[in-house]
Amino acid sequence: MPILVVAAGTMVAGPGKTDSRLWGENYIPNTVVRTQDGNSVRFYDDLIKGKIVIISFIYTSCTDICPLTTARLSQLEDKLGDAVGRDVFMISMTVDPKRDTPARLKEFSSAFQTGPGWTFVTGDADDIRAINYKFGDRSEILSEHRNEIVLGNDATGEWQRDSAFGDLNRLVMTIRGMDPKWRDQVRPPATDAATATALAMSNQPGQALFKKICAPCHTIGVGDRVGPDLRGVTARRDRAWLSSFIQDPAKLRAAHDPDAMALVERFPAVRMPAMGVARQDAADLMAFIDGETARLREAQGPDMPVRGDGGHAHHHH
Repeated sequence: MPILVVAAGTMVAGPGKTDSRLWGENYIPNTVVRTQDGNSVRFYDDLIKGKIVIISFIYTSCTDICPLTTARLSQLEDKLGDAVGRDVFMISMTVDPKRDTPARLKEFSSAFQTGPGWTFVTGDADDIRAINYKFGDRSEILSEHRNEIVLGNDATGEWQRDSAFGDLNRLVMTIRGMDPKWRDQVRPPATDAATATALAMSNQPGQALFKKICAPCHTIGVGDRVGPDLRGVTARRDRAWLSSFIQDPAKLRAAHDPDAMALVERFPAVRMPAMGVARQDAADLMAFIDGETARLREAQGPDMPVRGDGGHAHHHH
């Protein structure tokens, strides 16, 4: 088997006909794996063959980077819209097949309200390891697994690595660009409804920070997403508590802080990670949420009541 040494962002198989089938059915294992719905499928035949795929590597007991990767990909799924499950397929591979049963993957995927074109994959530990190894995830230590995603078009033999943490609009273009049908059409720049309704960008210090580290899981005034909606949160919660929770949520959970434990109960499948936010950043974030809440109140009237059921207003096609 040829050993592939891949620099981030380079094509694995170039356009040359000789090597473009390098990652084909002889390279990618076709073992039977199980989905989050408990279905048994053949990995290559059913999930990869002839498709454009976005593959990520996660494990459900991971408390920091995996939920964030998945939250970012869930935003990507929104941006790709109807294309997911039709032109593009998303696959999240567990790197912890012994513990990640289909039921656990189902709970994890439900927390992110993933749509039908996104498959979470587990199975026999050796099979899963062999598949992940082929995609470059080679660490035996869970916390060291790769945070990259792999993009591929099996039909054309184009494969590359990318990241869910860069600019999502650029990632959408990269993925669309893997589709020859799409490449051949001249496209006017589309106005994306989701971007149009996004916050008008300002130069508030808290805004860029919110967009980068909070928006994958939280909205302001749209409804619960992966975590609770933050409209009015600065009025509902004690500010000192909020500041310490933003800086280090794990610390409050470890101390069994009742409010932190209530959030664990309301959002059981995923924990807010410590994002390396300093006290001043936390203050900027709270100021930004204050401002957004005030703006919404002016536009729409009083704050929505807090929904104790953690009901989801986040839509999916």
